Amino acid sequence: MRGKQLVALGVALAFMPATAHAAEQVTVNKRLKDRREVAAGTRAYSVGFEDGRFYANGWHITGEMGGIWAPPLKLADGIWFGLDDDWVGPATKFTSGRGYVRYSYPAMDGLLMQRTDFVPDGRRAVLYGFELANPTSAAKTVTVKVDVHSELLGAYPWSSTTPGAAGNLADVAAYENGGLTFTDRGTPAGGEAHDYTALVASTRVPDAGETGPDHRGPQPGAICKDGDESVPSVCDDGPFGKGAGGQLRYKLTLGSRTAQTVWVAVAGSDQGVAAARKELAAALVDPDAQLAAKIAERDTLAARSVVDLPGNRKLQEALDWGKQNLADLTQTATNLKIRFVDQGKAFPAPVHNVKRATFIGAGFPDYPWLFATDGEYTAFPAVALGQFEAIKNHLSALREVSDDLNANSGKVAHEIVTDGSVYFGANTDPGNTDESVKFPSAVALVWRWTGDDRFRDRLYDFSRRTLRYVTGKLDADKDGWPEGLGNVERTGMGEEKLDNAVYLIRGLYDFADMARDKKDKTNEKWATDLANKLRAKFEDTWWDEEATQYADSLKGDQQVEQQHWIGVTPMEAELTLKSGAAPGLADAENAATALDQRAEDCFSGTDPLNLGLFHTGCEGGPDGKGEQIVYSLTSSIAAVGNGNYGRLGDEEQRRYTDANALPMLEPDEMPGALPEILPSPGQDANIDRCWTCRSMFMQAWGQYGIAWPVIHQQLGVRPSLGTGKLELLPQVPDGQTRVAGKEIRLGDGKAAVEAQHKGSRYTTTTTVDAIKGLTDLRVGATLASGEEAKTVTLDGAKVKKPTVRETNRGVEVSVKTPVSGKHVVVVTAG
Repeated sequence: MRGKQLVALGVALAFMPATAHAAEQVTVNKRLKDRREVAAGTRAYSVGFEDGRFYANGWHITGEMGGIWAPPLKLADGIWFGLDDDWVGPATKFTSGRGYVRYSYPAMDGLLMQRTDFVPDGRRAVLYGFELANPTSAAKTVTVKVDVHSELLGAYPWSSTTPGAAGNLADVAAYENGGLTFTDRGTPAGGEAHDYTALVASTRVPDAGETGPDHRGPQPGAICKDGDESVPSVCDDGPFGKGAGGQLRYKLTLGSRTAQTVWVAVAGSDQGVAAARKELAAALVDPDAQLAAKIAERDTLAARSVVDLPGNRKLQEALDWGKQNLADLTQTATNLKIRFVDQGKAFPAPVHNVKRATFIGAGFPDYPWLFATDGEYTAFPAVALGQFEAIKNHLSALREVSDDLNANSGKVAHEIVTDGSVYFGANTDPGNTDESVKFPSAVALVWRWTGDDRFRDRLYDFSRRTLRYVTGKLDADKDGWPEGLGNVERTGMGEEKLDNAVYLIRGLYDFADMARDKKDKTNEKWATDLANKLRAKFEDTWWDEEATQYADSLKGDQQVEQQHWIGVTPMEAELTLKSGAAPGLADAENAATALDQRAEDCFSGTDPLNLGLFHTGCEGGPDGKGEQIVYSLTSSIAAVGNGNYGRLGDEEQRRYTDANALPMLEPDEMPGALPEILPSPGQDANIDRCWTCRSMFMQAWGQYGIAWPVIHQQLGVRPSLGTGKLELLPQVPDGQTRVAGKEIRLGDGKAAVEAQHKGSRYTTTTTVDAIKGLTDLRVGATLASGEEAKTVTLDGAKVKKPTVRETNRGVEVSVKTPVSGKHVVVVTAG
């Protein structure tokens, strides 16, 4: 905006986007220099600190994982704004919004100031809007100066790999064409020739500009060494930095009670100057309109899966922010050169080029790329929150990379950097067995929520091959239980891991469900028979009577119990049998015993802000000393596991959903973001940790423990649209009387569910769109185990023969209804 008239003295209104309301923002004003943040789009992102500065942080490339990125390329360490001879800030308040972040700065020379960062989706550019407001009656003329310090650096190699980040080449800076140009051309030792470019310019023509070795705003350029334990605010660069600096200056005259914005774009490409110029030009076309469009896009996501949880407003708010987290982490990379780098020990010629891959990145700042196990857990919140396209693309990309890398063996690759480097998961390394057996379940999940047969068919053969690979190659003793690493990568465990066994059974049933619909009788029978065989002997094999837990691995015929969180997976996994959904693999009595014990102080936190599940119990782990660290994933597994057994009360599911929800709203780092590791007895908060020893401040897979318990378990949304079926069987948490949700995306339509439970009366009100392919809709309620349905009515008329199923959740009472429209089912328990 060149100029903007303030409304009377309501100066703050000039700083608010037109669509912003309090519920759409979350703010923090303490310890801002210790808290990281991100503004993200699908092709670029900016990771800085909430005081508006850019300190070095991250460990994959020591100190370089923050800053401004257009994957697979880092563009710059940061950007800084100043006024006349002084630098602006530090900020006094930070705000997370839908699709943008904002910093409020102290006034200078009578002017009010703030900065808004956002990334237009599809653009390899970040936009920074520095807004100044003049609340006085006198005009003011000032000079806005903008520093940018480049760091043109690929996402791979890393600090400890061969070749390594030490081969980073020096950047060259120039002031030209009304902006700054940074280039990095050449061939690093052991690497490939590259042509990197970053460009910086504004919608305005600068009055002056210059380049030089410094230009980090108010930051002195302090370089920290690998191994230093400094807090991030001490470190302006790491040991591999070879960037260049530049400054642009703009003269502004602000009239009485007016505001102006200086928009600056940082854009770039790993394909040379011409490609970077296209990105820059597109970014600078009406930034205000692009910001409005970005907010509108995120508002559309926010309008899906809108829940009303009067008994737990914090969980409701966290679920809403989870939609934005998944969107922030949805990334697209192009021209991925697929090569196996053997855990950083090799750099061979690529075996294939993937033209385009869209995926939900694991976490910021060190895991912003494609992972298998992360995505397979993230699939659950993605479908529950209606973000179908992102998870479809993720699974499709994972299939393509895995087949290219592993010559169609069926083995799923583990970690794929945005340049195509595959760190782990080739045929020649152990890989992670759980990732292969979870893949068919993720495909089936998406198929059930979308009804998309074409998606299922594209990934069907690969799903078959993943299971055949595991059962044929990773079961040396032929006992049915696969060998190999699972999600817990710790020493001392036996060859056969519990989570691999659990997810293999689930994966076989899920594949059989897809095979049945495709009338592939041979594969349906194979998968079903093997799943039934393994399920029949599961309890005898894995239940540890002495520990009253499931053993987390087997060494030969001996159970090994290290108290890892994967002991909860038998309760967390939901099976799909011919008769429908079967929540929980574990025997109900053993499940109750194990879950009760996991809620004790030895296994879960006691801090009211973090009651989550520890990585291991207090006597667990390889050395028996315990790892009392709470991950957002471990708490998710516990939340879902309790939900599968109808344990929704305050000391059951709620303690774990709260464990994930509360840190998003009373944040360790970024408000509204769910971190990878929560402040725990075994690991202090990220804001108290050093510049290279922090976990991710935003991690995708933890949303599993927020969205899935609410949408799937409490609201009871259980689609199987691929087979034309939908069940809406809510279960109101103990101690609450009502839960509701609307705009829940299902196929090409949506549904709304409201459930009330008062005394012996259960009332479920649903509204369902006309959904393509839906032929069988059942609505009802889930009663507590042991209860009986005395009367059931549908839209006021008595139902003589409702369907009643006893499950691990409780007693599911349902009625077949017309497949669209509004319907009310009332169940009275007797």
